[in-house]
Amino acid sequence: MQLSTLDLIALTPTLFGDGPPPANPAFQLRACHPVNEGGGANFFLETLCAPLAAAFAAGQERTDIALSGQWKGGDWLARSGHLAGVFCGDLWGIPASGRVAFLRYGRFDRFESGELVETIVLLDLPHLMIEAGVWPVGPALSRLVVAPGPASHDGIVANADLAESAASLTLVEAMIGGLHKFDGDLKTMRMTSYWHDDFWWFGPAPIGSFRGHKDYERGHQRPFLTAFPDRVGGNHAARIAQGAYVASTGWPSIRATHSGGDWLGLPPTGRAITMRVMDFWRREGDQLVENWVMIDVPDLLLQMGVDVFARMRALLP
Repeated sequence: MQLSTLDLIALTPTLFGDGPPPANPAFQLRACHPVNEGGGANFFLETLCAPLAAAFAAGQERTDIALSGQWKGGDWLARSGHLAGVFCGDLWGIPASGRVAFLRYGRFDRFESGELVETIVLLDLPHLMIEAGVWPVGPALSRLVVAPGPASHDGIVANADLAESAASLTLVEAMIGGLHKFDGDLKTMRMTSYWHDDFWWFGPAPIGSFRGHKDYERGHQRPFLTAFPDRVGGNHAARIAQGAYVASTGWPSIRATHSGGDWLGLPPTGRAITMRVMDFWRREGDQLVENWVMIDVPDLLLQMGVDVFARMRALLP
């Protein structure tokens, strides 16, 4: 029997390490760079949770979206929100500001027979670097904001109508199919058929957030597709829907070639790359109205020959 969203939340530790640790010996953590991958509860607690707990005084894990569902036989819980507190201790070399910080996260947990067996976590570390004044690459492409929760204020989905969930998943899968039709002309993807005219797109730093098609195409879609025109997505480890919400992730989600220039001011490298991505969508009627996107930008840039952590250290006094 599939467990509810609230039941699954109760079975997982927070990203600060509170709550029941993973008990299954086969547990695997897949997290953003520089944590990356490892197995066992100790790796999860010592490599990810302990540094976060030390960096944030009175830290809170503030969840804006939580939904659950089944994908390829596994029970999945997907969450999006912020780790918030006073940024009082250096985090993987990012210097503490001593001020309040909101570190956005996306998280997927997979369960088997009620036991946590896999966690995938992305953190918006570039945003923290920018706030600390040590981001070592190009300027942000748009305004960086503390991404709000859903405008509908119903992001923690405890129960949902099955027909509504199916409608949400069908719309997202049709939209993803449209993305695959890109041939150099943005119009061939027919995104206006799937998205509301004034949709919100909340992206990670240094990409930023956008409102509506024109702003989104200018600031993200056109520069991104210019840099990675052959990208192939949909390689999802999980894609679930509950009510008006859909969430997906992969490890990696996208494969591409960095064959175009000027994304973040960087020249084309010609390198094959992969992208660790998470998406959370909200539907109203027959259109998508909000999208929260996480990309492991430091891992992507590392594949392009840019080590943002090494560059950051070089900037420090």
